[in-house]
Amino acid sequence: MDSYSFATSDALDHPVSIRIIGLEGDEPPFRQSTLLESPALRHVGSNISPHSDLYVTVQVWAGSKPLTVPIQTAYKSFRSERRWNEWLTLPITYSNLPLNSCLAITLWDLSPASETPGIGHTIPFGGTTLPMFDKDNQLQKGRQKCTVHRHKKADGNDNTITPAFESKKRGAARKGELAPVDKDAEEQERMEKLFKKHEMGEIPRVEWLDQLVFRGFEKKTANASIRAMQRQRIGTSNELNADAKALAKTNGGPSALAERNSRPSKFVLNVELPRFDFPVVFADREYPPPAISTLQHLSISQSNVLKPPPEVQFGPGINAVGDASANSNNRLVRIYDPEVGARDNPADAKHRRLFRSAHRNGIMDKDLKPNAKVRDELNLIMSYGPTHALTPEEMDMVWKFRYHLTRDKRALTKFVKSVNWQEATEAKQAAQLLNRWTAIDVDDALELFGPSFDSPIVRAYAVERLRKANDHDLLLYLLQLVQALKYEHIVASGEEGTQDSSLARFLIARAADNFKLGNYFHWYLMVECDDSSPDQDIDYRNIYRKVAYDFMVELVKRPNGAEMRKALLRQAELITILSKISGDIKLSSESIPKKIERVKHFLHDPKNELLHIDPPLPLPLDPEVKVVGVIPEETTVFKSSLCPIKVTFRTATGGRYPIIFKTGDDLRQDQLVIQIITLMDQLLQKENLDLKLSPYKILATSTTAGASQFVPSVSFQSIASKYSNPALTYLKQNNPDDREPLGIRSEVLDTYVKSCAGYCVITYILGVGDRHLDNLLLAPDGHFFHADFGFILGRDPKPFAPVMKLTKEMVDCMGGVQSEHYKMFKQYCFLAYAALRKSSNLILNLFSLMVDANIPDIRLEPDKAVIKVKERFHLEMGEEDAIRCLERVIEDSLQALAPVVIDKLHELVQAFRA
Repeated sequence: MDSYSFATSDALDHPVSIRIIGLEGDEPPFRQSTLLESPALRHVGSNISPHSDLYVTVQVWAGSKPLTVPIQTAYKSFRSERRWNEWLTLPITYSNLPLNSCLAITLWDLSPASETPGIGHTIPFGGTTLPMFDKDNQLQKGRQKCTVHRHKKADGNDNTITPAFESKKRGAARKGELAPVDKDAEEQERMEKLFKKHEMGEIPRVEWLDQLVFRGFEKKTANASIRAMQRQRIGTSNELNADAKALAKTNGGPSALAERNSRPSKFVLNVELPRFDFPVVFADREYPPPAISTLQHLSISQSNVLKPPPEVQFGPGINAVGDASANSNNRLVRIYDPEVGARDNPADAKHRRLFRSAHRNGIMDKDLKPNAKVRDELNLIMSYGPTHALTPEEMDMVWKFRYHLTRDKRALTKFVKSVNWQEATEAKQAAQLLNRWTAIDVDDALELFGPSFDSPIVRAYAVERLRKANDHDLLLYLLQLVQALKYEHIVASGEEGTQDSSLARFLIARAADNFKLGNYFHWYLMVECDDSSPDQDIDYRNIYRKVAYDFMVELVKRPNGAEMRKALLRQAELITILSKISGDIKLSSESIPKKIERVKHFLHDPKNELLHIDPPLPLPLDPEVKVVGVIPEETTVFKSSLCPIKVTFRTATGGRYPIIFKTGDDLRQDQLVIQIITLMDQLLQKENLDLKLSPYKILATSTTAGASQFVPSVSFQSIASKYSNPALTYLKQNNPDDREPLGIRSEVLDTYVKSCAGYCVITYILGVGDRHLDNLLLAPDGHFFHADFGFILGRDPKPFAPVMKLTKEMVDCMGGVQSEHYKMFKQYCFLAYAALRKSSNLILNLFSLMVDANIPDIRLEPDKAVIKVKERFHLEMGEEDAIRCLERVIEDSLQALAPVVIDKLHELVQAFRA
């Protein structure tokens, strides 16, 4: 068989269109005496002239209901024949057409007589209903001859009385008699089918032969039309009789009715439908199931995380073949419920209540000891990460052996997930048991601040564990704890405010006692208050405003609180001044030197009070540093689309502190990455692994502005064009030592190797993208670090980007892949990866609290943000297998060709811009 190609209608996303070509046919005119007797008739345009003005309306119908508004042809004056030749486009696509859709086409005649029935000054000349799909479910195409039913409007119903194609009447002849055959009509129909095939290219074109056939067919058609008119005048048409009776009242009486009855007419409307390269077969569009309705955050014990939507099955009897359950006595129709994924299964809930009731009093449970098999199952449950959802059976097991598990601090979060906190008796017993549990670490307590844990008892317990953290550790988690305020029970209005939130009271109290903590707490709150984007709920903004107000109230109550509050207000004034000049420079079209002079003049202006700052002001970026003024001479403007400015401050100790201030960019994502890098650095140092990381400070002061610390360094791109081995030559110039094999001081090279290893592992775990030689920086003392974290969690604007950025230039500085320094680099990578995997729960908990933080790359897929970080840890593997996996990543990144090409293209683009 030859291959047969076709398309489906659901894939045809193209508007429905039709070309109205022209009207063929005629009818005997009324006698003048009839027109004089019937005033209504003599005002109808078609009764006055056989070529009177008509217009056509087309409307899509399906299921006896209109799907679109009618589309009308433009006005056209006819002279010898009624031809429009106009394409009409309907406001619906083929993909949305049902199988029973049709085109209701009505021709409208002009009749200004007021007593004439119609729409305004029009009455239907005739109508026809054209189905969109034929009997084989194929879309109609090409030219169509549609029968026009006189004086009727196209109804568009499924059982239409104005069909475009009249069915042949069968069985009309009596038994033993032959039905009359119209040979002329059959011949004409046969020829029209052949002409259509010729038009569609199915019959080859021969010019001289085609001309002969066309002329012969025209003569035969003319003679056949004369004979048909003669036959129609002899008999009376039942259809015309019914039509005449319906219009008898408006046609002026019996004489007009009689004459109309004797005026047989045969009109055909020629239309054309679009042609496609392949037949278009009807296929119904499969719509996705409705989304789960937006519900309030449920506790994990209630929701057990959203279950998959139920399987949608066919109705009774459809899938009965081979289905034993689909017999006549047991037919079950399953209906999709969009909320079933967020609600408890009644059977599971009943089972849980029965099971818990047997173990609720706890008299016998206190002495329950798991056997070896159950102990292994419990150990497996304890090893689950924070994102793992417990099954109902696992929850029951944890509840049954809850007294035994109180000695295991890992089990507390699993126990909290297993409790139904809506059950008063169960919640009361669980609350009593929490106080007897072995104290959990602060890292694990962070998990209890997530949106799934809505019980005030659980959140208050987590706050008590958080009190063990000192201010230094608390600062590492402060960004996430501020986000956790969204899930607290805080009244945004009234005097109560934060009184019902244990977390809010705790943060306000600790921030008021420590200015460094209070500084960052204040600015984190200000950014959330400033976020007026559609993705930030207005209720969240009101919560943060209330917390900020209560913080200021609490601050004033402290001995030095008034001075602290005044310092925060002065910081806001400083940020406002810097935002103004940065915004003006960004919008300016001046050259870079002129922009620099403009910034210097602004800083020199006494009205801005930046030359001398008295008393010394704690810098918002780093409150431990107090600044006394700016140094305008050391100001510069960077060549970038946002034109960030570098401002150098004089410190109270006589030093310099340069910062980069930027307007027009949301720095919250960069701020999050730097915070995680700082945290990871602390975790590695606790493992006695100092990888010489240098996370520079960064602070978002609003959703469109922020400051970052300026670290003197050069990019690999800037030195790559100067030297064949850029990093090695750069370090050798700044730290020469002829006694060493590579000519660099050993401690500098050691710093370089360690920092390369640390950043390679960390950026791999965080999925940092858009890595090129311009955002790989190298300090003179050997510290290597990354900048610009606009793409994280595996996103990258460039194709074929490696999962780890390790370039040939980085390895050449170590002496090549065969050198001892490269082997040490890989060893440091393995040690860092193994150490960070031990603290994976902490890192995953921090990312879980940032799901609703309105950070760009998390906002894209909030439900997958934590999963993407978890995948990079490979927690399903053992330590040795995970390290082997990391080794393959390192080797693949170093040998990949695509990053080299991308770096060269980036270099060419930057050179072109310069």
